[in-house]
Amino acid sequence: MIDTCDFFLGEGRRLYGQTVPSEMPDKQLFTFRNPVGAVAVITAGNFPVAVPAWYLVPALVTGNTVVWKPAEYAAASAKALFELFVHGGGLPDGVVNLVLADGEQTYTGLAGSLEAGLVDKVGFTGSTLVGQKIGALCGSHLQTPCLELGGKNPQVVTPSADLDLAVEGALFSGFGTAGQRCTSLGTLVVHESVHEDFLARFDAASRAARIGDAFEDVLYGPMLDARFAQRYETFLGWIKDHHRTYGSDGIGRITADNPRKGFVGNPEAGMFYHPVIVDGVRRDDDLFLTETFGPIVGVTTYRDFDEALELANAHGYGLSAAIYTTDPHEVWTFRRGISAGMVSVNNTTSGAEAHLPFGGNGKSGNGSRQSGQWVLDQFTRWQSMNWDHSGRLQKAQMDVAVLEPDMSFRL
Repeated sequence: MIDTCDFFLGEGRRLYGQTVPSEMPDKQLFTFRNPVGAVAVITAGNFPVAVPAWYLVPALVTGNTVVWKPAEYAAASAKALFELFVHGGGLPDGVVNLVLADGEQTYTGLAGSLEAGLVDKVGFTGSTLVGQKIGALCGSHLQTPCLELGGKNPQVVTPSADLDLAVEGALFSGFGTAGQRCTSLGTLVVHESVHEDFLARFDAASRAARIGDAFEDVLYGPMLDARFAQRYETFLGWIKDHHRTYGSDGIGRITADNPRKGFVGNPEAGMFYHPVIVDGVRRDDDLFLTETFGPIVGVTTYRDFDEALELANAHGYGLSAAIYTTDPHEVWTFRRGISAGMVSVNNTTSGAEAHLPFGGNGKSGNGSRQSGQWVLDQFTRWQSMNWDHSGRLQKAQMDVAVLEPDMSFRL
């Protein structure tokens, strides 16, 4: 939030257009960024301040008004952020508007507002399924929404990788925030020559990780809400006989009857779940093909680099991807071939910086980008202007000099 505000304090002074030459004499050409108008923003609650700020701050800086609908389970933090903008930031009434509603009410209200011409741009962060519905609704009104959706983010581990570093990255991106990030690690694609060694290290690191009370120094805390815990139980049901599980003493919710060694705090104080590493994941498994919002990471193997790249793309998502290697050729081949909008080399699939574009392709979004200067294109529309001060009508591409050919010229 602070980084986003700091960045856009400067960008507000750099909403540049261009002055460009005309093909006609005594004529000037200009381009301008204009605000789109009224922006409807719908956000998830896993990052209840940072993600809304990615929409609210640039939308306001570029001169728009905003109607914001946060997640139902993050209403208190949304109210606090709203007060910071309106009262702390001194915004006039009606510039930022907070609406608390459930999903069905939100969709109905958005549909009616689009039909009435009251909304000029929609921003949505959430699941791919809901994003598809919002995209279709906006498309019927000739609008292109800003969609930041789910991910099934791969991490490729090559034979030349620093395995300890790759394990550290997998632990953080796979299990940090209990896997409840759109950029959380989905599947590890590990070369067969280092698979057993890597898996043993990853299993040991997962078992040693501190899990529990989020007010303590832990890798992750509880699930965000009961509905996420229930959905995660469904994902655990996708573990089949051909899989092998690692990472903890149990599977499922951490309780007195299903304990986690070294758990921090009281397991009954929240919906805490064991981290699960699932080895032997196949490309037709649900665990491979579908985003699993929770502390579960799949592992598969590859033989050659083309297969690794194919597996990293096969799920159809395109948000974030990572590769651990010391081979520059593999780095650039991976960058060129991966479908993800964000690529990390020897770093995790999670994490973003305020001055880089954030967003995905395929099931992860419609190519729109948040953060950095690129998000300005979501909340402004380009306008061109020409000013002819010649005192006569000049027709572009038509009113040009006519050259008389010299038919007698010879070389």
